[in-house]
Amino acid sequence: MVGGLKLLYMASSSTTIFGSPCAACKFLRRKCMPGCIFAPYFSPEEPQKFINVHKVFGASNVTKLLNELLPSQREDAVNSLAYEAEARIKDPIYGCVGAISVLQRQVQRLQKELDATRAELLRYAYVEHRSANISTISSRLHYPYDLPSPTHGLLPSFTNYYLPRSWNASTSNSSTGEFIQKEGEEGSM
Repeated sequence: MVGGLKLLYMASSSTTIFGSPCAACKFLRRKCMPGCIFAPYFSPEEPQKFINVHKVFGASNVTKLLNELLPSQREDAVNSLAYEAEARIKDPIYGCVGAISVLQRQVQRLQKELDATRAELLRYAYVEHRSANISTISSRLHYPYDLPSPTHGLLPSFTNYYLPRSWNASTSNSSTGEFIQKEGEEGSM
């Protein structure tokens, strides 16, 4: 270090100034050396990250793990350790597995709601499609003697019989189904 010039150590995503120790060295109360394995991953601005990792895994275990990995894999490993350590501190028994279980149950519940909603939408679409087809069919039906189609848009009701024009003089006896001629008019059946 010449003339008070501070050297910068560039890591994958963080920059550490050797003038200030990394969070790991500061917590462990040791001097942060230029080849410190913790410096690129535990910046002095995030001391709690290392504190959690140290509390759950221990500094020597983290050192061994990082030394066994390729430099390109270390950042992901440290992020995973930090996530697991934070989860273990929040839930000492289940850790991140507990959080994953809660999220899986939530996904299953939401999937059931989504399936029920899709089924309901299909029912509505089927009913709408069916009523549209019935309306189209009933409007295209040719009723005898140009009688109007039913107003409900459904198939005609069979309680109202349409009689040919030649039978207009007759009325239907609904109980017997026979046609009775009106008085004073002649007609044949």
